[in-house]
Amino acid sequence: MEVISNSLYLVPTPIGNLSELSARALFVLKNVDYIFCEDTRNTLKLLNHFDFTKHLISLHEHNEQTASNKVIDFLKEGKSIAYVSDAGTPLISDPGSILVNKVREANYKVIPLSGPSALINALVGSGFDITHFYFQGFLSLKSSLRKKELLDLSHRLETIVIYESPHKFMETIKEFIEVFKERKICVCRELTKIYEEFFIGNAPEILQHYQEGIKGEIVLVIENQKKELIIDDALLLKKLSLKLKTLSAKDAIEQLSQETQIAKNYLKSLYLGHK
Repeated sequence: MEVISNSLYLVPTPIGNLSELSARALFVLKNVDYIFCEDTRNTLKLLNHFDFTKHLISLHEHNEQTASNKVIDFLKEGKSIAYVSDAGTPLISDPGSILVNKVREANYKVIPLSGPSALINALVGSGFDITHFYFQGFLSLKSSLRKKELLDLSHRLETIVIYESPHKFMETIKEFIEVFKERKICVCRELTKIYEEFFIGNAPEILQHYQEGIKGEIVLVIENQKKELIIDDALLLKKLSLKLKTLSAKDAIEQLSQETQIAKNYLKSLYLGHK
């Protein structure tokens, strides 16, 4: 292995169990010139665990523009840079997209490493059908936007993944009662840690199970809608109209066909007949 100069490495870090840091990730962190990170305190704990030090520089959602410019300056000098977020893979509900785009625009290499992700652990641990899934990330903190997001999610056919914090958890599950009815939900808590837990139930069952509160990092996986629920033409047209808000008719029909396994020609005729 070697670290390439004039390059930015995106390094996933453990979501709980520090032993999940890969050998390649450890090599990169030890050998790059600088590590940019979401929180220097959290990254310092990781480096201390593996008994080495490195110059750490903050790059988070509030300073990503200016810190990214500093990364570019280092790359111009021929330096190698690693970027880590607090836990998991950078850019997945974490900062980093501005950084990656700026580095690419400046014609420097971006090298993503594979590694831990709460999203993937939750999906496979749920046992739900994940042939198709939709990643929401965190819901909006604004009530009006949050209600709209949940309404839109209720119409999705795929398995849905949502990140949630402990202090918003009970409120979110109460909102789920209305939008997700009796659909199964997997509460994935403290992934890879000592008290890791997967609890599956509908929203009322989850409220009962956690009536005394919940602690730790949480991922919610909502089971996909069954295909027999979406054969009705009126519902198909409703779902198609939602997609047409952001997609062309061709793309909307193709996407809905993939999700429902209903022929594109049938969906096209349905669309044209009600246009």
